[in-house]
Amino acid sequence: MSTVLCNFARRILPQVRRSAGLHRKCSLSTLATLPEEHEMLRKTCRDFADRELAPNAAEWDKNHIYPAEQVKGLGELGLLGVSVPEKYGGTGLDYLAYAIAMEEISRGCASTGCIMSVNNSLYLGPLMDFGTEKQKDEFVRPFLNGDRVGCFALSEPDNGSDAGAASTTACLDGDHWVLNGAKMWITNGYEAEATVVFARTDKAMKHRGISAFVVPKPYDGLSLGKKEDKLGIKATSTCQLIFEDCRIPKENILGQEGMGFKIAMTTLDAGRIGIAGQGLGIAQAAVDCAVDYATKRTAFEQPISRFQIIQTKLADMEVRVESARLLTWKAAMLKDAGLPYTKEAAMAKLAASEAATYCAHQAIQVLGGMGFVTDMPAERHYRDARITEIYEGTSEIQKLVIAGQMLKKHAEMMS
Repeated sequence: MSTVLCNFARRILPQVRRSAGLHRKCSLSTLATLPEEHEMLRKTCRDFADRELAPNAAEWDKNHIYPAEQVKGLGELGLLGVSVPEKYGGTGLDYLAYAIAMEEISRGCASTGCIMSVNNSLYLGPLMDFGTEKQKDEFVRPFLNGDRVGCFALSEPDNGSDAGAASTTACLDGDHWVLNGAKMWITNGYEAEATVVFARTDKAMKHRGISAFVVPKPYDGLSLGKKEDKLGIKATSTCQLIFEDCRIPKENILGQEGMGFKIAMTTLDAGRIGIAGQGLGIAQAAVDCAVDYATKRTAFEQPISRFQIIQTKLADMEVRVESARLLTWKAAMLKDAGLPYTKEAAMAKLAASEAATYCAHQAIQVLGGMGFVTDMPAERHYRDARITEIYEGTSEIQKLVIAGQMLKKHAEMMS
């Protein structure tokens, strides 16, 4: 790590923390600008991404290399526990800071952004919201500096969007829970040293019969499936977690028995802000690639950026990115203010992920044949963008969430 980044972690982060506390009181009408300290965080994350991530992203993608050194760098910057309070060893920033950091890191490398998102939102999030002090000491503090990362085990081979249909079971046997079943599509599965896992503890209670647990890795009775060969985010590992008579201590339950579905939905609400940040980063990287190429590529004795059709594409890309960014900041600020944000998080995730796909597509069109080859990053952005419309709730699920919240509000107004 450079001296500049180490100095940031020691000197500037405390200023950002103080600003984050003040920023929670700001009106949502201030979305057009950021406080100075948040801009400092944004610049530092961008500098790190430009220096440590972007130059290596293509190689990591091609060879499926987990960026261990750079993940350690994220930890040194405090970016693996952005919203974890200082008393637990975290950075103590707000969710607006997290969204900003996610965008800038993902702009450099979407895979690294994904690793960061899983640790912050999906692993640490439920532990901070529902964990005991003992669980936080054991499963939060060691997962903040980049030496360890966690993962989140909700999806199964036969259920994805239907989170309440979990078939993995947890049976109480004396002082232990015994877990049996398989979890699918687990990001960080190979590198993680602990996982938050959801299992059915009462089949008769349906959604209310699901509970959440924290399980260290490696652990007796827990094995890993093969690494999946994916379309994008190839520098992350994705695999099955297989539980076969996996006995964990009774106190490893997260929250109370039967709270698992609530914990999962609460976690995903917050996690969608992080994925919106990732989508923004991919979209912005695609825009940057298209603009740079359009100003350098000549046709008919002039840069193609002078052609109206190219300018139209660039303008459409910019509108989508800026619109999604404001939605993301709004969702983050609502969460920071302690206000309902389920609908806004879904809107942000939907808009940002679709902006990522759209901008990556249009960037390839601007680049033409060069966009189709791996010499340029456009094709990687295109592949990475697709997953943002799928994980942590597909675009179709986001629309159901948004409409459900709208109809709920209408019913309340009419009653």
